[in-house]
Amino acid sequence: MLGVGREGVTEAVDICSEGLIHVQPRQITVLDVSSWKAWVCECYAVVKREYGRLLPEIAETRSQ
Repeated sequence: MLGVGREGVTEAVDICSEGLIHVQPRQITVLDVSSWKAWVCECYAVVKREYGRLLPEIAETRSQ
């Protein structure tokens, strides 16, 4: 589902246990944005920028 190898799944479990994200079926919620940004490095900014570029109408409603 995530399109990642076993190592990526292990990391997802780790960040869940640290309280950075909450995972439900078809939904991942970031609980601690500042810690999340520190954990994901520049990747967060790249993905956020591309999300806004590719899906501007959705990104606009999510940022409000």
